[in-house]
Amino acid sequence: MTTQSNPPAWQPGVTGGGTLPSGPGGRTTAPSGDGHAPQFGPPTVTIGAYPDYPSAQRVVDHLADNRFPVERSAIVGTDLTLVETVLGRMTTARAGLIGAGTGAWFGLFIGLLFGIFTVGNWLAVILAGLVIGAIWGAVFGAVAHAMTGGKRDFTSASSLRANQYAVIVDADVAEQARQLLGRLHLGARAPQTAG
Repeated sequence: MTTQSNPPAWQPGVTGGGTLPSGPGGRTTAPSGDGHAPQFGPPTVTIGAYPDYPSAQRVVDHLADNRFPVERSAIVGTDLTLVETVLGRMTTARAGLIGAGTGAWFGLFIGLLFGIFTVGNWLAVILAGLVIGAIWGAVFGAVAHAMTGGKRDFTSASSLRANQYAVIVDADVAEQARQLLGRLHLGARAPQTAG
């Protein structure tokens, strides 16, 4: 009589031995090294940090004008903040009006499609599509807003803003980039080193 021995269970930080439970893709192997994902691409160096995007864009443009391989650079926004700007109060009537505008555009598109294949008065087909789209858009817009029960009675627009914009380049061309930027004065902040 033979008995089947089970290998010890895998534990993080312990190398060798042990297996992971099988997943949907079959048996997996234990992660190698420290368990972190491999680094993608070559190492990079920050050559400057700027308070706004146009300054960082000007740096990359300057590098491009001086035949630097800009495909080996990137602009990275750091310290991101989500800003939601409130545009105004939303009422059922306003929701219906916005819906009517959206529906009118869709109706115009459908009217144009049908108008192309109409033998008779194609202008009437386009106008009918526009009016029907506006009516249905207004109805759907008003009903959708009424169904929220007053939980969101305002309109807004969201945007991401960064505190600073870092220009990074591949490490092997960083010195070339620094030399090219020596003549350009933008008020760059010195790159912060981790430590």
